[in-house]
Amino acid sequence: MKEEKKDDGVMAEEKPYMFWIWTLASTIFRLFLIFSPENINLSSRPEVSTPHTSLRRLAEGYWLKQSSLSPYAGSMYHGSPLLLSILGPLTVQRIEGQSSHHLCSLVFVIADLLSALLLRAIGQKLQKSYRMNLRPLGVLRSSQDRGILPCGDIAALVYLWNPFTILSCVGLSTSPIENLAVIVSLYGAVTRRVPLAAFGLIMATHLSLYSAPLVFPLIFLLGYGLDAPPIKKFLQTRHGGVETGSTSDVSKQEKLTPTTQLPFSWRTVLHFVFWVLVWSSYVLVLCSLSLKQYGGLEEMFKRTYGFILRIEDLSPNIGVFWYFFAEAFEFSRNYLLIIFNLYILLTSIPSLMFRLKHRPCFLAFAYLAFTSILKSYPSVGDAALYLSLWALFVNELTDMEYSFFIFCGYIGFSLLSPVMHNFWIWRGTGNANFYFGNAMGYACFQVKSLKPWIYFRPH
Repeated sequence: MKEEKKDDGVMAEEKPYMFWIWTLASTIFRLFLIFSPENINLSSRPEVSTPHTSLRRLAEGYWLKQSSLSPYAGSMYHGSPLLLSILGPLTVQRIEGQSSHHLCSLVFVIADLLSALLLRAIGQKLQKSYRMNLRPLGVLRSSQDRGILPCGDIAALVYLWNPFTILSCVGLSTSPIENLAVIVSLYGAVTRRVPLAAFGLIMATHLSLYSAPLVFPLIFLLGYGLDAPPIKKFLQTRHGGVETGSTSDVSKQEKLTPTTQLPFSWRTVLHFVFWVLVWSSYVLVLCSLSLKQYGGLEEMFKRTYGFILRIEDLSPNIGVFWYFFAEAFEFSRNYLLIIFNLYILLTSIPSLMFRLKHRPCFLAFAYLAFTSILKSYPSVGDAALYLSLWALFVNELTDMEYSFFIFCGYIGFSLLSPVMHNFWIWRGTGNANFYFGNAMGYACFQVKSLKPWIYFRPH
């Protein structure tokens, strides 16, 4: 017994040590790719950079603004004016002998590190809740605690070493900034730092309209608390104790059951709504001051959110919208826009809220996964975010079916996508169906991988 305790102590000391080694290695690997003498040109890849997240388009918008023109003049930049003010100056400053975009790449590396650390903190909170809720149900015993995987460390390392995350960081895409804003909002809600959760939500929505549905899981997190099994599980356990006639078990369950039926905290939610209004006002004021000479807020909404909803840029990407609207007749375009944009709101949000209201963190993961599939300008950075959030639930999803098949599907997409794009655009030996077929396969694999996650049985 003493030897086992000694071994457990050594393992507990080694795990944080190994985590920081892998974190440092991922940072060095990113810096090596960024400052590599060989030019790794990923900024032109449609899988990595989109019209909404391209740093080169941001640099063009900043050049227009420096020339006393509207940053939205023409059809290049369609992002946030605040992000333009922060990253724009870095696109023109050079490190000695290096490209002008390397300073922005360093910002993306820092954003990835912060996202990983926040994911680790979220996972540690979820793991404590996981233990607390399963022990009263009799599912988890103290002797089985060592079988619980450290989901926080796993999620952080999955985010840092995910090839999609690395490509987004090195490929001059602003996706790391958007992902950081989303993770900050989740971290604020998990730790019940209401102003931080509201700030993360507003910034995530400001950078990408598709982050707006996160307001629902954040409200559930602040109102009900962390993820827990459904109330009926605790009731069934209590009735099971009554049937067996165990007086001690019944008394324990009666004491533990009320803690799972906490009332909805309207006060915290109202506090959250107040801070959402405050941060929204700040962001709108700053944007209006930044665009005072170029059309103000009306121009910003038209060129950012309107650009996303109207799907004006039909350049190829890994989504499915561009091909449909390139082939659609002009008289049916408005009808298709309504159908495609409302599909996410009418299909995923109500049903998932009803199904997973007791699992708000898992609900946030499901929303991010659905929007990454159905958004108008997706990139691999969107998949990197929800795949990392998936790792937070590794203890529940260890027995997920078809995992090897899904893993091979992601690898196949990563290898075939540049090949099909090369056949179509550069060699001329293929057509749009080559690349679109690969994008459809990628969407199908994402849906296939998401389906068992949504309908798994919680403990």
